[in-house]
Amino acid sequence: MENNYLISITNKQCIEGKIEEISLTTTGSYTEKNGKRYIVYREYDQHNQVSQTSTLKIAENTVSLIRHNSDRYDTNLVLENGKRHLCQYGTPYGDITLGVFTTKLEDSLTDTGGDLMVEYLLDINTSLSSVNSIIISVKENKPSDA
Repeated sequence: MENNYLISITNKQCIEGKIEEISLTTTGSYTEKNGKRYIVYREYDQHNQVSQTSTLKIAENTVSLIRHNSDRYDTNLVLENGKRHLCQYGTPYGDITLGVFTTKLEDSLTDTGGDLMVEYLLDINTSLSSVNSIIISVKENKPSDA
């Protein structure tokens, strides 16, 4: 994976009125293949010392978030504007199935980068678990002229 793009991610989650926000800036790859765009980056969780590769596959009105970490907890969320999907979410205790309903998807990605914003609801056994939003900005990681 060529880390030739700067990827900034802001994830907001609201559970029972409490809002938690996590921001991450990292490097990764951004490519286009067969009409789909791919954003790939690695994350490292300091709490459990597990690294994971995250891949966002962006197609018309659909974003797939695929995560694979070194402990083999895989996640595959399908975010399709105006639709609900049942998706796999990997945990240390086993996989769970989540309902994911996408309420908003805005894609302004171009060949050189841009922004992607998704708002979605997560449910477990059809009971609302959380309201979420994720904003991703992608731009070329150009070395400074120092």
